[in-house]
Amino acid sequence: MINNMKYKPRQFDLTGLKGISDATLEMHFKLYEGYVNQTNVLNEHIRDIVGKGRVNKEEFPEYSELTRRLGFEYNGMVLHEYYFGNLRKGGGSGDPGQNSSFHNNAEHSFGSYQIWKADFTSLGTMRGVGWAICYQDPKTGGLSNHWIDLHEAGNVSSFRPILVMDVWEHAFLLDYKPSDRPKYIEAFFSNVAWDVVSQRTSQGELASTA
Repeated sequence: MINNMKYKPRQFDLTGLKGISDATLEMHFKLYEGYVNQTNVLNEHIRDIVGKGRVNKEEFPEYSELTRRLGFEYNGMVLHEYYFGNLRKGGGSGDPGQNSSFHNNAEHSFGSYQIWKADFTSLGTMRGVGWAICYQDPKTGGLSNHWIDLHEAGNVSSFRPILVMDVWEHAFLLDYKPSDRPKYIEAFFSNVAWDVVSQRTSQGELASTA
């Protein structure tokens, strides 16, 4: 199928986050816009090749590389939208309400919310750069935490991203030293929009009763 969609960068009003500077956000938004632009450019190139019937042995190496890059750029776009989307100015105390869908699901999946948080935080402090993502299994409704190196590598097929934390260095290096990544993670939690996270969780609850 030829993708005729042209994506536009979404706008996120996150000025004044706790522990994550506006300078970091400005740089981060520009990087996100780069993923959106590259996704559009690659889709245009792929449309051109497919539309002209040039997907053959002679053109296949070029087509393969464009397709491979599309996975990286597109997932980079989408994961950043999840990341920015689960942040908010004055997000709260750093933890969800005890009666929220997310808190209840974390307790059910991990035995307690604190165990879930310790597991998620430990992923974020692993050596290397990438993403720490809490996913929901659409078949059971349960939660699980995963480390993603590259945007397109390591995602679990059909699992829904519920909470996404960017731990590539561009997300925190203007504010924290590399060795201070735990401080960035603490700042991240202080800005989480838990109502958004719980809404994402609730959308998958029907699957757990199917």
